[in-house]
Amino acid sequence: MALINLRNLGVTLGTPLFSNLDLTIGANDRLGLVAANGRGKSTLLRVIAGGFEPSAGEITRSRGLRVGHVEQDIPARFADTAFHDLVHQALPAEQGDSEGWRVDVVLDSLEVPEPLRQRPLSRLSGGWQRLAMLARIWVTEPDLLLLDEPTNHLDLARINQLEDWLNALPREVPVVISSHDRAFLDATTNRTLFLRPERSQVFALPYTRARLTLDEIDASEERRYQRDLKTAQQLRRQAAKLRNIGINSGSDLLVVKTKQLKERAERLEDAALPAHRERSAGAIRLANRGTHAKVLVTLDDATIAAPDGTPLFKTGKRWINQGDRIVLLGGNGTGKSRLVGLIRRAIVEPQGASEAIRATPSLKLGYSDQNLSELAPDDTPGAAIGRRFDVGDQRARSLLAGAGLTIEMQDSPIGRLSGGQKARLMLLILRLADPNFYLLDEPTNHLDIEGQEALEAELLGHEASGLLVSHDRSFARTVGNRFWLIENRRLVELEGPDQLFAAVAGRDA
Repeated sequence: MALINLRNLGVTLGTPLFSNLDLTIGANDRLGLVAANGRGKSTLLRVIAGGFEPSAGEITRSRGLRVGHVEQDIPARFADTAFHDLVHQALPAEQGDSEGWRVDVVLDSLEVPEPLRQRPLSRLSGGWQRLAMLARIWVTEPDLLLLDEPTNHLDLARINQLEDWLNALPREVPVVISSHDRAFLDATTNRTLFLRPERSQVFALPYTRARLTLDEIDASEERRYQRDLKTAQQLRRQAAKLRNIGINSGSDLLVVKTKQLKERAERLEDAALPAHRERSAGAIRLANRGTHAKVLVTLDDATIAAPDGTPLFKTGKRWINQGDRIVLLGGNGTGKSRLVGLIRRAIVEPQGASEAIRATPSLKLGYSDQNLSELAPDDTPGAAIGRRFDVGDQRARSLLAGAGLTIEMQDSPIGRLSGGQKARLMLLILRLADPNFYLLDEPTNHLDIEGQEALEAELLGHEASGLLVSHDRSFARTVGNRFWLIENRRLVELEGPDQLFAAVAGRDA
């Protein structure tokens, strides 16, 4: 039975986000929602939840339907609220005292450690904050669950845990998941909606299989479009020839035939629909200036410690060589970012770096952390480019436009940009820096799927070298050719990505 029915639904905010959308959501549905950044995924979830009015069409909900909506942003008013209290407060007042046990049931199902349950949200990691909001919604026992980018800020162990939790939910409770995490969508969904300004497509398939089917449809539509245009051109050429003959011969029949051919051509051109071309905001291009050195970074049994000096792990003797794209994984707090920071210092400040971590002097670094801390919130994109690179104002504006930042965005504070826009600005800065070695910490955070695929293509196409911290399994499988894991206070090398992911999942099982 359908719990939600959308008919001819559309939302326009300046430009159409989507239109003429028909969709039903019912029991057993695990629906993946896919679109480029800023193309209406979060808006559609708000429409389904009843928090946003569509511009056109209608939405029908079954009587008494309770919708649980877990949004991307954590409300600031919850910052000082303890994890357990946040979930308990979601219970109706009449149930708060008598059914408080339900809070512990939900927290147990999400495997929330006891010490975290009394900790305020402001002292939790971004991943645990998101799981707190999920627990707050789930304790209310919704009939339909909407999740907006649920894997943001989660490490791989927590992503695996969330997958298991979702797959264990009662099948009569449908779930709609908006996500750019391709592997997560494959693991948790059985339907996929590709949201488009026109002609959105839905398939009874998880993401990867649905994407292959969609690509075939788009390719077929493009071939038909080109064929129709070619036929229309041929008709116009025939009409032009007949027109000349008719003028010279004075034949009224040829004049009529000419008009008929032109009308057929016009009907074909009017009816011809180009295939959809997904365009997330801006192109992604990187560079790799190259270096003649074979060994780029040497780790000579370095000890990686926390800021307070507590040892976290030892690297052993390891090398990063020309052409290596090493994916580094480990649980939160194991020292991934500390290692990245020490390698960075060895490249940019070799005099003050640890003797156990050495970088070849010819390295030019391309660096980005997961918080994009290289971008000052009060700075503007135009100033950020102009200060770093001597490209001139006009060229800077053109480059920023190519990265998907409009003229208005270029002069606005970076702090007002979306996560995806900030990520693309950072990638533009990396490109202009012309590095030969990349240190990238969660580079696919905030990038839509097209952006992720473009970044993958650039790293592979330029045979880039570097160390990449990523919990995105699709990205790691595509880009990585070596795989390191921080485990039991040691840095170990594994044979491939699947062994890496299995080791992380098994360690935290």
